[in-house]
Amino acid sequence: MKKNLGGICALYPMPVVLVGAKDGDREDYTTVAHVGIFNFGQPQYISIGLSKTHHVNDCIKKTKAFSVCIPTTDMVVETDYCGIASGNKVDKSKVFRAFYSESPNAPMVEGCPVCMDCHLHETLDFKTHEIFVGEILSTFADDDVLTDGHIDLGKLKPMLFEMGSKRYWTVGEPIARCWDVGKRYKP
Repeated sequence: MKKNLGGICALYPMPVVLVGAKDGDREDYTTVAHVGIFNFGQPQYISIGLSKTHHVNDCIKKTKAFSVCIPTTDMVVETDYCGIASGNKVDKSKVFRAFYSESPNAPMVEGCPVCMDCHLHETLDFKTHEIFVGEILSTFADDDVLTDGHIDLGKLKPMLFEMGSKRYWTVGEPIARCWDVGKRYKP
């Protein structure tokens, strides 16, 4: 028998990302695990959900730009720090070395093997949170996380966040090929 857990989201674990934005002449970063994919067409859009208390929100709204970078499991200390230290009180610009693409206001983390440069498309206002929808202008990936020109999850080793246990997790082994294993189904 299933137990009713109420109106909680059961979609965890979620990938952990570092969101970067410019605060005047310095970079600011925050850790986010509420990221959404909108489409696979062109242009592509993603969303990030942030509490209104985050300093980076105002930076994104002012500059209309942000980055989304995927840290690896060996970056867990720095990544968690960026989630618990407030940009209102602490300068996080020295935590990572930044690089830039089209937007001078979307600092990307050089140490992250995958980074996306985003233009702010829309901001959705909820009571306590804001959802930032960004158009992906460019995606950068280190050669050593690619297989046949595509990002290889096994090589990337991303961190995952799980709300119930409040822990970071990692990815296991693949179990089947998408759009293929289902062909075995016999009604």
